Amino acid sequence: MRLHLIIDADDTLWENNIYFERAFDEFVEFLSHSSMTAREIRDVLDEIEAVNAKIHGYGSLNFGRNLKECYQHLAEREVRDDDLRKVMGFAERILDCPMEVIDGVPETLEYLSLRHDLTLFTKGHPEEQKLKVDRSGLAVFFHHTAIVREKDTSAYRNLVDERRLDPDRTWMIGNSPKSDVNPALEAGLNAVFVPHAHTWVLEKEEIRPGEGRLLVVERFEDLRQHF
Repeated sequence: MRLHLIIDADDTLWENNIYFERAFDEFVEFLSHSSMTAREIRDVLDEIEAVNAKIHGYGSLNFGRNLKECYQHLAEREVRDDDLRKVMGFAERILDCPMEVIDGVPETLEYLSLRHDLTLFTKGHPEEQKLKVDRSGLAVFFHHTAIVREKDTSAYRNLVDERRLDPDRTWMIGNSPKSDVNPALEAGLNAVFVPHAHTWVLEKEEIRPGEGRLLVVERFEDLRQHF
């Protein structure tokens, strides 16, 4: 029986957050705060990102805006325009990073696409996400691609309605409890949790029971054993 598999992109199909972490490391070194640890600086940035994501969304350009705001808040020296441009440059360079498709993903997508209907479901800046999809070379395996501002319960319900999916035969596959697993389960879909060592801290939360079934696998390629 063919199923509907909705699949996340960032940190499920290819590496993403590691580039943001590297940009943050550069930021910490440039800030060179006299007393705050990297963890304490990260906590401040997390608070800024949590607020701004609701207003501006996600992506490297918005991350640059968040770094700029964090620098203005924490800098112990005069804030110069050149410094702000340098700080935002840490984030802008993320777009130039090479695509690192996660091991086993292309082969697994090819296998799944022959057996089921695949939808790529991602959030973020539309043009930035489209660029990553194109550069990954994985678009050929998907029947449909949807890019939304936020992947919450209503977004999943809208996708189900638009694609006329049967919730009982639909599975969401991703690395984020906040954006992939919990809202899908709450929308009545089934979900597969594929943990990633570098999942963004704001995407982490406890997985909550929902109407659908939950499956946990160690690696994306393990999906071939279940679907």
